[in-house]
Amino acid sequence: METNLNNNQEQIALKEIATKKVIKLKSFYKHLFVYLIAMILFLLKEYTNLPLNVFPIKYFNWVVVIIWTAVIIGSVIDLVASFMIFDEEWEERKMRDILEKKYKKQKWE
Repeated sequence: METNLNNNQEQIALKEIATKKVIKLKSFYKHLFVYLIAMILFLLKEYTNLPLNVFPIKYFNWVVVIIWTAVIIGSVIDLVASFMIFDEEWEERKMRDILEKKYKKQKWE
């Protein structure tokens, strides 16, 4: 019974970790998509004679582009670090430690 309960807890915890990773990755892809669209419009505005003087595009300048690019690079580094350095084995070890501590507190004598 205890092992079955422990396995269920582990499965639930693994599912939560996977869900958080998927949400983080999905958010990054959305941000990257908006960034690429904005960069295409910015480059069209800067290097062509297209009349792109609508509200958000009108205020794009090199400072905004540099800051946004730095944010994207930071997001990439964060994703790579979280997926490469803190891999599945590390997550499973950490999860087992947390579950063991939680189980020891709930254990009835």
